[in-house]
Amino acid sequence: MTVAGFALDVRPPDVDESFLEGEEAPEAVLRIAELKANAVDRAPGDVVLAADTMVVLDGEALGKPMDATQASTMLAALSGRTHSVLTGWTAIGDLGERFDISESRVTFKDLSADVIERYVSDEQPFDKAGAYGIQGEAGRLIDRVVGSRANVMGLPLREVTEALSDLGIERSSPHR
Repeated sequence: MTVAGFALDVRPPDVDESFLEGEEAPEAVLRIAELKANAVDRAPGDVVLAADTMVVLDGEALGKPMDATQASTMLAALSGRTHSVLTGWTAIGDLGERFDISESRVTFKDLSADVIERYVSDEQPFDKAGAYGIQGEAGRLIDRVVGSRANVMGLPLREVTEALSDLGIERSSPHR
């Protein structure tokens, strides 16, 4: 797999992504990204990159909906409002570690019950925090994004590509 010109080997880690008691969303995304990065075996010369993304509305993290009712409730709460998308990421290699948190602010259009029902019936929201993915049909539900759109998809590419370069990883694609 190649992303942003970097060759990748995807190795999903097995970590507990639960919040710790009293933990705020920014702390959680960074801690979970670090847990994921450290849970993957790294050979000399490898760089491990891991990330965790959360949708946060009024200080509350919206996870992945368990069912259509929960997805509809989340989308109704986001309707006509602005929320944060936080991504904590960690890159670990022989030359050290880089990590950060990126925030994008996403404003949804006012959504009618019919629009929400149609979106939920397509089963698109069930594997996505906040019940939406900007790269899919939900892109039409969004009024504006302040910050990185790539971050809303789960990885702030500009920041991460700079970190990977700092850690000695070169792009594999001629498109720089």
